[in-house]
Amino acid sequence: MKDFHGIIFAYKAYPELRELVQNRTSASLPICGEYRLIDFALSSFRNASITDVGVIMQRDYQSLLDHIGSGKAWDMSKHNGGLKILPPFGLPQYHKGDYAGTIEALNAVSNYIKEIPQKYVILTLGNLFANLDFDAICHQHIASGAGITAICGTHHPETVHNSFVVGKDGNVERILLDRIDDNEGIPSLEGYVMSKELLLSLMDSCKSKSLYRFHHDALRMYLEEGGVIRPYMHKTYARFIQTVEGYYEVNMDMLNPAKRAEIFPEDRPVRSTPIEGISTYYSVDAKTKNSLVADNCVIEGNLENCIIFPDVHVGKKTTLKNCIVMSHSTIGAGVSLEHVITDKNVNITDDISLAGNSKLPIVVPKGATI
Repeated sequence: MKDFHGIIFAYKAYPELRELVQNRTSASLPICGEYRLIDFALSSFRNASITDVGVIMQRDYQSLLDHIGSGKAWDMSKHNGGLKILPPFGLPQYHKGDYAGTIEALNAVSNYIKEIPQKYVILTLGNLFANLDFDAICHQHIASGAGITAICGTHHPETVHNSFVVGKDGNVERILLDRIDDNEGIPSLEGYVMSKELLLSLMDSCKSKSLYRFHHDALRMYLEEGGVIRPYMHKTYARFIQTVEGYYEVNMDMLNPAKRAEIFPEDRPVRSTPIEGISTYYSVDAKTKNSLVADNCVIEGNLENCIIFPDVHVGKKTTLKNCIVMSHSTIGAGVSLEHVITDKNVNITDDISLAGNSKLPIVVPKGATI
């Protein structure tokens, strides 16, 4: 796919993620034991041989920079092209609060977009947990002749989302904006394919009218002017990570082999920055049931329905149920945790008991000691 260029929006940190995004963007969230959310967008591009990718950032992106580095893990480390980090290039008007919308974020890096050598641009979100088949998406875009291909899913989020009403000709007739728990139309996955020329035209038109939002302004205006949007249906697992509950649910879903296979198909591997280490040690008294445990761990207690990241020590006579424990954390002896998320570098001392529930898991912030 030499004629396609990827752009990932990684500037948002949804406040509903609370402690999990105190010092990171949503795209930088650790997930599934050894990945970050942005790995799935980067890997989707790499699997379609799209290795020229820009990542739009704004603030709190040190964690993301540390993770993706030069893009070597995705074969995107190049002198010409490859992975490019896109802060707002020092423009003061884009450092005041958050971007008002996606169009404003694009206009903040408009010089970069103008210099893209490829004919087509693919826009996607850094907080979308999905393994997208960009090869199939790009082929449909060219074959359909539509001005814009909108990547859509089958799952209607309970959080605010946008949907499309599709006509008999297979093209989008209406955009349903800011829907909550509404099954009308097909839900957008906020991914789009279009020509660079069309994208720049939409950006310029919105900027001239002081409009900032992609769906409310750019797409609606494009439809009203007779533009053609055709949906591409992504039929396997896809979720937005916008809330603590959603983050917890997605991780727990990956304990289901069928759902895990949809995210990690053999023909579209998910790449991440490699972590060197040794196999996890399990003591003679350790017990694990339906859990994902990364390397470099020491497990001396009991795990049930848990996701354990690298470099975690679980002490003796400790029981963890339905928990997510991020890297470099220590869980002491005689501890009982249920429906708990611990961020990185957490220390839970001996004989502590914490219990949340699936709708309101307890979150222990990064670096905390309890």
